[in-house]
Amino acid sequence: MKNEGDVKKIVKIFLTNSGAWWYMPVPTGYGVQGVPDFIGVYRGRAFFIETKFGKGKLTEWQKKQIKVLILKGAQVWVVHDTTVYGFMTQFVEWKQEIDTCLS
Repeated sequence: MKNEGDVKKIVKIFLTNSGAWWYMPVPTGYGVQGVPDFIGVYRGRAFFIETKFGKGKLTEWQKKQIKVLILKGAQVWVVHDTTVYGFMTQFVEWKQEIDTCLS
């Protein structure tokens, strides 16, 4: 991986094959600051993913939005280039927990 775009590309492919609905909000001057890169739903459960590369850190706005999302009950992941494959494992386990609860 060479940049954050590469991390996003891997996450996109993974999510496309995951069975979850997801999209990436387009950042504009009219949007909400700090919204994560990916917004999705799996069987009625919301999830959000912020991607980072290298020494990239969360902005204060991102920290604020992530805190609110977690308080509202959403699942949030911050995925770095070094943790993308660990994220995939966590996501599959999260889905399995939901599937078990709803079966």
